[in-house]
Formats: sequence, C-alpha cells, structure tokens
Amino acid sequence: MKLSSQGIVNGVIHDRYGKRGPMNEYEMPTVSLPLKIEDAPANTVSYALVLEDKDAFPVCGFSWIHWTAANITKTQLQENESQSATDFIQGVNSWISDGTPVEACSYYGGMAPPDAPHVYEIHVYALDTMLDLKQGFNYNELYHQMDGHILDQGTLKGIYKN
Repeated sequence: MKLSSQGIVNGVIHDRYGKRGPMNEYEMPTVSLPLKIEDAPANTVSYALVLEDKDAFPVCGFSWIHWTAANITKTQLQENESQSATDFIQGVNSWISDGTPVEACSYYGGMAPPDAPHVYEIHVYALDTMLDLKQGFNYNELYHQMDGHILDQGTLKGIYKN
C-alpha cells in the first residue's frame, strides 16, 4: 500500500500543519494533512489511520498521538478534512493529556515539537470491516477493534521542524 501527501515535500511537513499554522482556542494546531492512499487490497472495506510522534517520548514520556480516524471509505482525505468530516469517525489525540476537553481533542491536533525537529509517522491500515467505534474513541480501542482485520498497512513519514 502506498501513501502520499501534498503536505509533505521532500520528507518535510509544511508549516501550516503544525504550530506555525492555524490553531484553536487551546493552542492546538488544527489544519490536517491531505492524504492519498493507493494500491490497497481489492477487498478493503475501510481504512483507519494513526498520526504518531515517537520522538515525543523523551519530552513527555509517551509517543504523542496527533490524529486517529476510522471507518474511512475513500482513498483521499482533503486538507483540513478533520474539522469538517461527517463520513468517518475520529478518536481523541494526546492533546487531551494537557487538559484540553475531549470534544476539542477528537480531531487532528497538529505538530508542535518543543525541543528539536521530530519525525511524524502516518500509519494507515486497510481493513476488511467497518469498526464499531464512536466519535472520541481511545487509541487502544482502535487497535483492539482492528485486531484480526488488517489486510495491509502503510506508513508515510515526515519531519516537522521546531
């Protein structure tokens, strides 16, 4: 499976998708990356995605989750679609750990590395089913639901500079 994004050029994530782009009232970046999925298995029913920052571990003690989404049935997500999506569901991101309300964290929460450039990974999973999740689901619930249903997966990486 192949993933690409017009928001990542030569391995670098454009400023607008993180702390140098638009933010909400909680100082959380909100403009989600566009994404294109190609060469998925023919029997794919839905996709799930996780946008993760493993470089956050030394800073906050855990891998920071910037975006989780499930029951995606199309192969392209438009820029900032996280804010207006009605055809897929989204889970809480790690901004919830800073006290941001669940309602604000159930969307894309962009990059804001405090210490150095970080590598961000977009993991997309092709699934043979729709998942039984509700808006605002937790990260672990996504993985439990996907267990045994992953047909293929792909990862797209990009660096966001601090």
